[in-house]
Amino acid sequence: MIPEHILNRKGARSLKDIKPEVIEYLNKGLVETKNLMEWLATDQLSLLQLVLKDLGKEAWFVDAEVAVNAQKKPTANSNTKIIGEVLGVLTQNKEVYDYLKKHTSDLVRCWACWAESTHHDDLTSLLKAMKPYAADTHFGVREVVIFASKERMIEELDTAIKILTTWTKDKDENIRRYAVEALRPVGVWTKKIAAFQEDPAKGLSIIEPLKSDTSKYVRDSVGNWLNDASKSQPIWVQTICNNWSQKSTTKETTYIIKKGLRTINK
Repeated sequence: MIPEHILNRKGARSLKDIKPEVIEYLNKGLVETKNLMEWLATDQLSLLQLVLKDLGKEAWFVDAEVAVNAQKKPTANSNTKIIGEVLGVLTQNKEVYDYLKKHTSDLVRCWACWAESTHHDDLTSLLKAMKPYAADTHFGVREVVIFASKERMIEELDTAIKILTTWTKDKDENIRRYAVEALRPVGVWTKKIAAFQEDPAKGLSIIEPLKSDTSKYVRDSVGNWLNDASKSQPIWVQTICNNWSQKSTTKETTYIIKKGLRTINK
């Protein structure tokens, strides 16, 4: 049993504020990270050793350790990616992935996401595999799935738009949010989409259905998408916002418009 004070803890604001007891639970994969600080504090190689022991695949550890330590400038994000990609090379065993995808630790589920992303050459197949990760209950997994899929979607942008447009109708707000966030023109820590910077109208079929979404999580992404576009195509964004304000008088649309125009209205 995990103590209540561990389960109900608040994420520390700095690495030095994370209690050793919390780090121990994180390194053993017994709890999810609460925030970025806990993500950074987790020793992913120690966690991997325990996971591979549970799977009876201890021999795989050496490959991951060598790959992680070979980096010139390792980061928590790059370690997650590399461990996942090594696992992707080592196995496509369904039982292994079922274990990883259902693991308590969000970091282990992130490894699974990266690993599975390496198994799909076809974008339609890739997005089908990534969808459960986009719906994950943990914010970290929902961000990693964007890293694991965005560049592939940029390469086949028309296909990605067609698929994600259908996702905007999903009942799961996390799926709807992914449809927008994964194809933001600029985004955060991800590759820019030059095609949207030049012609954001190409992405209208994704954001238009969500202009009055009930979820703030989704509305924030739509507003940020418009704000991204406004940095290169301000007139287009102003036109869309004016059009939306006439079509929809809901407080949800008003919220999105304000967020989308924040750079223009500075």
